[in-house]
Amino acid sequence: MTASDSRKVVLIGTGMVGMSYAYALLNQNACDELVLIDLDAERAMGEAMDLNHGLAFSSSSMKIYAGKYADCASADIVVICAGVAQKPGESRLDLLQRNAAVFRSIIGPVTESGFNGIFLVATNPVDIMARITCTLSGFNPRRVLGSGTALDTARLRYLLGDYFSVDPRNMHAYVIGEHGDSEFVPWSQAMMATKPILTLCEETGICQYADLENIAAEVRGAAQKIIKAKRATYYGIGMALVRITKAIFGNENSVLTVSAMLRGEYGDSGENGVFVGVPCIVNRRGVRKVLTLSLSDEEARRFHASCQTLQDSYKELNLQ
Repeated sequence: MTASDSRKVVLIGTGMVGMSYAYALLNQNACDELVLIDLDAERAMGEAMDLNHGLAFSSSSMKIYAGKYADCASADIVVICAGVAQKPGESRLDLLQRNAAVFRSIIGPVTESGFNGIFLVATNPVDIMARITCTLSGFNPRRVLGSGTALDTARLRYLLGDYFSVDPRNMHAYVIGEHGDSEFVPWSQAMMATKPILTLCEETGICQYADLENIAAEVRGAAQKIIKAKRATYYGIGMALVRITKAIFGNENSVLTVSAMLRGEYGDSGENGVFVGVPCIVNRRGVRKVLTLSLSDEEARRFHASCQTLQDSYKELNLQ
């Protein structure tokens, strides 16, 4: 991408997650052109007006407007935050079926516009929705990614930094697997600077393994805790999406735990085609490479079980 290129994002879905992303994009000057699309066209127009009225207070000179699917033709990234909420008593699979129908109504018009950029998916369950996007679009899987466990990993590093009284940016650890109940922290790969955390615990006694597992459980349950308190989570995921967007536009080759397709990187051919949260090198072309962590036997078992959960859910959809 040259300096003269316009960084254009089309955002589909102007709910709380979508607009938290849009607001963070504006504040971080992360793109040059932002198009808002929603089934409720009037809402999209109102949101665009509201953001535009803040431009004078921003360092950004973004062009922001409500648009149509035809606007995707020249977009670099299409970000999907649209979807339906789970109804009381509704099963996860029923929710999946309804969101799959929503995505059918979105992906077709986007690809028909001539869009040839990168899909970034935030709609939950994000791993399966990213896979559905890939299936319906026919895109190279490396140009389709979900927000995955990027936010979970940020939550983990924040909590580890607090626990060890160290800047979270110097805590190197990942949450991997499904963005959901089967996600976990491979502690064998967690480090403070270049010191393995498990070694630190053994040598100094300043931490207990039980404390680490409590931190992992807190990360896993963070979303439900927030939802109970304020009905939804949106600021954190909005900022996580901006971080991924900046990695793409900046051609950063940054390592982020996004939801990407596995192609045998973790040694089980049965997982090929599964989209799951794993550390990936992200640049202007999307996912440049899925990194393979050296998991312990128990960690590998947990990872394979998480992938199998995603595989089973996807197969139950019977997408044609």
